[in-house]
Amino acid sequence: MSLNIKFSEQACGAEITGIDLTRDLSVNEVNNIREAWLKYHVLSFPNQIINDDDLERFTLYFGSFGDDPFIAPIPGRRNIIAVKRVADEKVPIFADNWHTDWSFQEYPPAGTCLFGKTIPTQGGDTLFANQHLALEKMSSSLRKKLESKQAIHSALVPYSPGGGYGSKDREMGRSMDIQASDEAFSKQLHPIIKQHPETKREGIYGTIGYIIGIDGMDSKDALKLLMELSAWQCQEEFVYRHKWKKNMLIMWDNRSVLHRATGGYEGQERLLHRTTIAAYKE
Repeated sequence: MSLNIKFSEQACGAEITGIDLTRDLSVNEVNNIREAWLKYHVLSFPNQIINDDDLERFTLYFGSFGDDPFIAPIPGRRNIIAVKRVADEKVPIFADNWHTDWSFQEYPPAGTCLFGKTIPTQGGDTLFANQHLALEKMSSSLRKKLESKQAIHSALVPYSPGGGYGSKDREMGRSMDIQASDEAFSKQLHPIIKQHPETKREGIYGTIGYIIGIDGMDSKDALKLLMELSAWQCQEEFVYRHKWKKNMLIMWDNRSVLHRATGGYEGQERLLHRTTIAAYKE
């Protein structure tokens, strides 16, 4: 079978068929997938009957495993976490705010892989916002405000003990094993306008949430600018809406897109297994 790549006709995203991820991939296949990943930022692979070994092997074609803090791995694995929700769960949807994974780390992950094991009959779409495109179409006035600015990233809003996924959330009965801690108070600087390490293409990196301020700016002024940026960078014209099917694997480039989960599947179970691809180092 030959690799077939079909563009989503949206702001980013493509579907790849003609490949079996239960077997070892050739160097040429891996290179073709990486090329498509860098071009389209989000790739989906439908109809893949893979197990956790297959998921880990696929991940390692594109880099080493990234570090997943605050969420316990599934039993028997060090590098797979379960993104799950039971049918009667009442807590807010996990990861329903725009973000790029673990941007508060010194070396955030290059990519994320997510495999659909139990998929609801409706809802549960994942949205991706193309941050290269958002920067390209940004007004010169807003860009001037952002150029050379360093954003302050932190996990304190969601993952500190008093944060969104802290003690109160745990008491409400979330099914995911989230382990909030004081480590979430750590801070890390990253440029708001950042060059992709592989393509060298500039894009916006991160958004308010994991970004809690701007280095050297008054907090009130920083919040105003971050809200202006947030209103711009996730507009519909920059967004790809991914619709899930069972046994579908997707991978996305955290350096190029923001993403967020959506609901709409109340009363149904949802389970996905996730790995992260560590930062690319030249």
